[in-house]
Amino acid sequence: MEMWYTEVHTDEVKWSIKVNKTIYTDQSVFQKIDIFETNEFGKVMTLDGLMMVNEKDEFIYHDMIVHVSMATNPNIKRVLVIGGGDGGTVRELTRYETIEKIDMVEIDELVVKASIKYLDYTANKLSDERVNLFYEDGIEFVKGLKNEYDLIIVDSTDPIGPGEGLFTTEFYTNCFNALSGDGILVNQKESPYYAHNAREMKRSHDKLKEIFPLHMTYQYHMPSYPSGHWLFGFSSKGLNPIEDLNKDAWNALGLKTKYYNTDLHVGAFMIPNYVKELLNEK
Repeated sequence: MEMWYTEVHTDEVKWSIKVNKTIYTDQSVFQKIDIFETNEFGKVMTLDGLMMVNEKDEFIYHDMIVHVSMATNPNIKRVLVIGGGDGGTVRELTRYETIEKIDMVEIDELVVKASIKYLDYTANKLSDERVNLFYEDGIEFVKGLKNEYDLIIVDSTDPIGPGEGLFTTEFYTNCFNALSGDGILVNQKESPYYAHNAREMKRSHDKLKEIFPLHMTYQYHMPSYPSGHWLFGFSSKGLNPIEDLNKDAWNALGLKTKYYNTDLHVGAFMIPNYVKELLNEK
């Protein structure tokens, strides 16, 4: 009998992958965790039935959530990752020898343990000596911090369940305070395509524009996420990801990437008109 993983994108749209077998399934305090083996996407992790990471296209997400900020400010030394339990964001950060400290705060320890055991393609650098793992609420973690990090990456799930509080004004304000003078915040900003995702995109955008002197949106193509068209937010206390991009410095590092490059870096901020209209709606 054939097995299929099916994700509901809307009441009218479903998306499916044929599954060879279930490798792991468990229920944490926060969510249901499943890991499947598939031919097309390799090993796949879902949380509460929603695609989080898979072997085939994870490089797109993790390239774009990390390298845009690192190419804008090569002097980043202290990094906080909130979420990101699969380890892919940390993996990309560890490629920079100039980074001195990477704190990863993941509320669900079971996600990290399952990733270390089954998802070696993303979790293989969580043992790096610069990485400090904290199994606690990222919302509480940033409260009261001042000038603690040069970069904060919010590698969150959708704003439901344990990820909901990572889209609030209070949380974004605490992140602002926790950043250094040239600090950058990169956040998962949902998708403009389906109405429920676009609503959360707009909410995040409006809050961040009120808090940070500079807030911009950039896009990437993620085949396994609903619609394939997804966004990150780039917020800073002054650095501009286009004007301050140092192409020569980043390219001199010789990092081999499958998706990101410094031409794409600039192009990613050239967003379609329908997205501009959604973001600028009053």
